[in-house]
Amino acid sequence: MENFINELSWRGMINDITPYTKENFGIEKTSGYIGFDPTADSLHIGNLAAIMMLKHLQNSGHRPIILIGGFTGMIGDPSGKSAERNFLNTETLKNNIDSLKIQFEKFIDFDCGKLSACIVNNNDWIDNMKISEFMRQVGKYVNINYMLSKESVKSRKDNGLSFTEFSYQLFQAFDFYWLYDKMDCKLQMGGADQWGNITSGNHLIKKRLKKEGYVITCPLITKSDGTKFGKTENGNIWLDKNKTSIYDFYQFWLNVEDKDLLKLFKVFTMYNELEITDLFRDYNNKPRELKKILAIYMTSIVHTKKVCDDVVMFSNIVYGNFSKDNVEDIKESSWNDIVCNFPISQISINEYQNMSIYKAVSKVFNVSQSESKRLIINGGIKINNKKIVNIDALIKDFVLLRNEYLFFKKGKTSKLLRACKT
Repeated sequence: MENFINELSWRGMINDITPYTKENFGIEKTSGYIGFDPTADSLHIGNLAAIMMLKHLQNSGHRPIILIGGFTGMIGDPSGKSAERNFLNTETLKNNIDSLKIQFEKFIDFDCGKLSACIVNNNDWIDNMKISEFMRQVGKYVNINYMLSKESVKSRKDNGLSFTEFSYQLFQAFDFYWLYDKMDCKLQMGGADQWGNITSGNHLIKKRLKKEGYVITCPLITKSDGTKFGKTENGNIWLDKNKTSIYDFYQFWLNVEDKDLLKLFKVFTMYNELEITDLFRDYNNKPRELKKILAIYMTSIVHTKKVCDDVVMFSNIVYGNFSKDNVEDIKESSWNDIVCNFPISQISINEYQNMSIYKAVSKVFNVSQSESKRLIINGGIKINNKKIVNIDALIKDFVLLRNEYLFFKKGKTSKLLRACKT
């Protein structure tokens, strides 16, 4: 286990750790878990630090357990929240749980013998409990003052906290107790904002079993400006291509801040300490190269290497290394996934045959026709990577890529024009 603690330490992935964890936990092979509430049908990159903790645990010779909060997901964790979540119906929860299971399999090994990861659902042991039984098994052992001292409770007292949310820490405590008692799971991990909830489970284990549970939390991953990592103006960066396009996912990693790179390599990749030291030896001379390595690494894991190769080619096309052959070489399925959220304007085939370039520029970039003429005259527009100079030319003079598309570029902004057949 010392190897596991050391691994998390040099990667900067330990925020808090319970006393004696380093000395006592992991003397024998055991299990550790992290809970995920299925509040959406996809994980986002804010979840990845927790998943990487499970991956390092498995690589250190211990069994990772993923707890899906089928029951607690219906309550809502108040930690870090300013308002109460809406309840999810049973059908939505089931769909979310099924979707999350598929994503976990991209990171954790579920078929490696005794160390195989497993997924459990706390609805299986909580939903059918009688209230009286829960009070005897849990409520009796947790002092109300202890619950009130938790930061997740104190931070919400002025704004209002329902009893439902207040009870959340009891259910999470019971999860840890149940897994410890039934599955010999001695470690619970999570984000730094979960410390209060997680240690409640440790408290219950001590009271009921007279044994010691162990807790490790990871710092919340933030950007250099202090804002939450993985959040953009459009919201979370999701692992589901239908929520965040593969192109946008790749571009997110390609555009992280230079000063965040070392931290991101340590937390989100499996490069070892020596490899990372070597990569960053001439860091000041190659941040762009490092960002590309990171973007390819993350996109390959989440969306497969084949799809990543296509999105890299698409990105190269967008940013200047254009050739018709490269566009045609991208597989149809990848193309559809990549361009699904890329800025696209649409016209009919008839319009394509008759539309002047300046009108097309006006439509694609949402500028006036006089502005589009000015841009063309000043050499500010490219179509299929060819600079345009004649405002009276027709767009039919350019061959449609994949029989449908034209690439328009204005400065660093790239957009597609699609000539629809119907």
